[in-house]
Amino acid sequence: MKRVLVLLLFAACSHALERGKDYEKDKVCKELAQMGKDDFRSLSIILYSRKFPSGTFEQISHLINEVVSLTEACCAEGADSDCYDNRTSALSAKSCESNSPFPVHPGTPECCAQEGLEQKLCMAALKHPPQEFPTYTEPTNDEICEAFRKDPKEFAEHFLYDYSSNYGQAPLPLLVGYTKSYLSMVGSCCTSPNPTICFLKERLQIKQLSLLTTMSNRLCSQHVAYGKEKSRLSHLIKFAQKVPTADLKEVLPLAEGITIILSKCCESTSEDCMAKELPEHTVKICNSLSSKNSKFKDCCQEKTAMDTFVCIYFMQNTQSPELPDVELPQNKDVCGKAHARALDQYAYEVSRRTQLPEVFLSKILEPTLKSLDDCCHSEDSTTCFNMEAPLLKEKLSTFIENGQELCADYSEHTFTEYKKKLAGRLRTKLPDATDAQLEELIEKRSDFASKCCSINSPPLYCNSEIDASHALF
Repeated sequence: MKRVLVLLLFAACSHALERGKDYEKDKVCKELAQMGKDDFRSLSIILYSRKFPSGTFEQISHLINEVVSLTEACCAEGADSDCYDNRTSALSAKSCESNSPFPVHPGTPECCAQEGLEQKLCMAALKHPPQEFPTYTEPTNDEICEAFRKDPKEFAEHFLYDYSSNYGQAPLPLLVGYTKSYLSMVGSCCTSPNPTICFLKERLQIKQLSLLTTMSNRLCSQHVAYGKEKSRLSHLIKFAQKVPTADLKEVLPLAEGITIILSKCCESTSEDCMAKELPEHTVKICNSLSSKNSKFKDCCQEKTAMDTFVCIYFMQNTQSPELPDVELPQNKDVCGKAHARALDQYAYEVSRRTQLPEVFLSKILEPTLKSLDDCCHSEDSTTCFNMEAPLLKEKLSTFIENGQELCADYSEHTFTEYKKKLAGRLRTKLPDATDAQLEELIEKRSDFASKCCSINSPPLYCNSEIDASHALF
């Protein structure tokens, strides 16, 4: 399973359009021959669990059984030349039936309106939103071994499904490598004389790979949700808030560097892309920022680069120094030769002056910067700036104030203390509300804060919740 499967039924690539159905079949048959049935099936579970993270284990199993069966039959010596095309088309048609046993994917109805290869390629191109709230919880050692001894194959397939559907944005080679190492650990420890000692030793051995896989899932989830440009802005905001005493020239290359790494590694089939690039990037962070901030300095003294990166990722924001109010950049700056630099400088200056979480700042700064950029392409950029600047400034200020109201006290207190303070503020603000109304509002506001007021909040969920946040006031 060490090799990465390039092409399966719904993982067809553009080459299939260029070179036809024979190319698709040959690629799949080659993979089956090289990997063997067991590894082919295991990797299929990982692939389809990633693709259909909301599908049940039973739905994924139905699909895997069909895929492995048709692949075996159609790749066998003497199989009919039309076998693969006919059976994959039949499988596509079956997935479009109202009582299909397969998982349903957003966009499936549109694909089902097409036919033949176009339908299959449409299915292949469908992408499920990142799973922003993983629900996978590792069982206890005793529970693991009880399930493993009862049925090793079923245990393995359940684990591959559970882990891959929860951490499916991690690069495929990392998922394959970690799940293989984990199942190897289970196989060794559940048959050893002392499973407890064995699990302790083995978990220590795969700790770095586990960290790399889960952190890559987090990073790639955000990168997919935001896209390259907004991802770059997001990382710039985070660096500005963690080390507000640094200069833009020190943090901008780091924000750009991590964005380039994610663009390259999140979809890479190279087994060492993230393992090589992320530690190297971490060294650059430490070289640039450890002298600027005691928190960074402490993180950079961790034993491994991966531990350092995790420490930095979860580092709380630093209180910014006393700084004058930031002004919108001038027309001549934004529309001049230093165009991009002026917009980056403005985003950086706003970010390092506020403790509002990144998901809020990304949401308001992106359209603000776009509006400034749009003025440069208007017929009269000066007039555009004069009209837009006051509106943008007021909108930004109001948005930040509302965000600070929603997240007030959250990062400074335990959750219990936060809810007490929130209850006090709401009773003062809404003296005529009943106890039941207050309790409902406290629960809504605290649930929102627990998900969207931290430094690494999930962007897709929080974007929609921020849009609806007027209902929380």
